[in-house]
Amino acid sequence: MKQQTADTWKSFLELLRKIKSYHEAVALMHWDLRTGAPRKGAEVRSETIGVLSTEAFKLQTSREMGEYLSYLHHDTVLGELDETGRRLVKLVKEEYDRNVKIPPDKFKEYAELTAHAETLWEDFKENGDFAGFEPYLTRIVALTQEFIDYWGPKETRYDTLLDMYEPDLTVKKLDQVFGELRDRLVPLVDKITAAPHKPQAPFLNQLYDKAQQEKYGKFLLEQIGYDFEAGRLDESVHPFEITLNQGDVRITTNYLQDDVTSSIFSVLHEGGHALYEQNIGKELNGTPLSEGTSMGIHESQSRFWENFVGRSRAFWERYYGDLQQHFPDHLKDVTLDDFYRAVNRVENSLIRIEADELTYNLHIIIRYEIEKMIFNENLPISELPKVWNEKYKTYLGLTPPNDGLGVLQDVHWSGGSFGYFPSYALGNMYAAQIAHTLKKELPQFEGFVKEGNFKPIKEWLTDKIYKHGKALKPAEIIKSVTGEDLNPDYLADYLEEKYKEIYGH
Repeated sequence: MKQQTADTWKSFLELLRKIKSYHEAVALMHWDLRTGAPRKGAEVRSETIGVLSTEAFKLQTSREMGEYLSYLHHDTVLGELDETGRRLVKLVKEEYDRNVKIPPDKFKEYAELTAHAETLWEDFKENGDFAGFEPYLTRIVALTQEFIDYWGPKETRYDTLLDMYEPDLTVKKLDQVFGELRDRLVPLVDKITAAPHKPQAPFLNQLYDKAQQEKYGKFLLEQIGYDFEAGRLDESVHPFEITLNQGDVRITTNYLQDDVTSSIFSVLHEGGHALYEQNIGKELNGTPLSEGTSMGIHESQSRFWENFVGRSRAFWERYYGDLQQHFPDHLKDVTLDDFYRAVNRVENSLIRIEADELTYNLHIIIRYEIEKMIFNENLPISELPKVWNEKYKTYLGLTPPNDGLGVLQDVHWSGGSFGYFPSYALGNMYAAQIAHTLKKELPQFEGFVKEGNFKPIKEWLTDKIYKHGKALKPAEIIKSVTGEDLNPDYLADYLEEKYKEIYGH
């Protein structure tokens, strides 16, 4: 490497590390806001988040950054870098070219608004008060629409947002894969609805001690390989994972006293996100490559650990006895088979995060269709509750009794995360395809799960996915791991096989 390139590269990395330090501070404040910070300090804290986020934004779009990228992005200079270095330069340049178009004052307003709205959302949700939340959401959408104009709309305005979470994903592609999946799943739901021997789960609807739920959740996280010396488990209204740095990857859950499985599956879900972040290659630390490559691939890991492992019969053959020991009065007379069938029962429900594997995808399709209406058809924000309720009636045959159980149930829109929801359904599809390959390459998979030996599974996922961070794009990951592009048939095949056994249809 030439001396000029070496010097520029060193300065470039130092600037990236400085930006990363700002991001870590902001992430810590976001975590604090969501896990019990005093409400009276929330507004000032949101302003602080706005200030620090804007400082990081200014560094990302600074003349200094522009000069580094102008030099490093030349073909001859790129040739002096290794493959990871070239990936880093290209990624940072893509982000620079996009963000430099946004005025810093607009970015600051957006950062402050979303930080404050996320905190206020908790109260609006609890009270089912959409009218109170509407002004905040209206402004968030308006700013997002402005940002789309700055960035330059793609084929549709919503395509621009999808690309933020899943590079190169389009409405055209999503409509295709969602349509194929829906065509396979709707007949399956109909068969299950008509099945005579449905699982029963009255034993789940008892009062389960929160402290015992927390103890069992921590036990499961340790079992799958979550490193508590590099993370922690807390409580929040909406479960989430947040990465401060590779040695500090935190997760939260929400405890329902009348359903012990809610926190179990949320800790496995968020634990899956955390395993990804904790096992990214250390050589990527301090750079934008040291994070998951996309939300779709990220969700593939959370859904893999939650569903393909956590809802499997093999998993409960190993861990049901432990759960009974934590709650002997509740479960001592409940058989393993009855418990397994109960946690895999299919029933239409109002709440996405509590949905079964099968109907979950319908919850996502509803949100996807609404987001398209907001950004491609200018759906007025005031009409969201009405449209939401109509779609739940159409897809799931249910009408929310209030907006807290309806349009306000998810935190995502309060944080401006439009385009995120499709990642969950993509994650299900990616997870099924990855699991199909994993089971071929690790034929002892089920035996490992029955033994509670997750080390070989985690090592396989680390080698194939985790260690690469953002150095590989999602399409490259899925192709390199499975040998083909995204194929929704793997998810449909998995669900048909699983539920045929459970429901005997």
